[in-house]
Amino acid sequence: MSDKVSARLASVADIASGIVRIIGQITAWSGLVLVLLVAFNVLGRYLFNFGTVALQELEWHVLAVAALFGMSYCLNQGGEVRVDIYYGRMSARAQGAVDLFSSIALLVVSLIIAWLSIGFVEQSYSIGEGSADPGGLTHRYILKACIPAAFALLAIQALAMTCEAAARLLSPENRS
Repeated sequence: MSDKVSARLASVADIASGIVRIIGQITAWSGLVLVLLVAFNVLGRYLFNFGTVALQELEWHVLAVAALFGMSYCLNQGGEVRVDIYYGRMSARAQGAVDLFSSIALLVVSLIIAWLSIGFVEQSYSIGEGSADPGGLTHRYILKACIPAAFALLAIQALAMTCEAAARLLSPENRS
């Protein structure tokens, strides 16, 4: 019975991780977009005496999107910073319990932030928020909409990590 549950948990984890991986790989291209945008702005300003506030603001918009969606991809790829002083000395079962607890906590916090930030986006949309600078970008709610979307994606990654940790705890070698 627990082998079937473990297999289903692993299947859910694979699907969730796959979603995060695909979105993360798409988001990774924003790094190239950012480099090209900054290069264009610098070359335009210094060689052609050309520059706009909108293009400068677009730089930090692209950076924000990359950071927001990159956090779940970073976890997906194991790129997080871990302090394994105590964790490395724990038994496999204790490590699984720590992983399960921490991934559930991340799931809960991610869902709370995603939920609470929806009102932030709605308010921005309702007032038609744009840049305070003349010539800046309009429709700032589009950027702000990335906040709940990115934290929902982080929740999907946390769900994958929760399922993986639970499957490890249910595996035959950790049941003792």
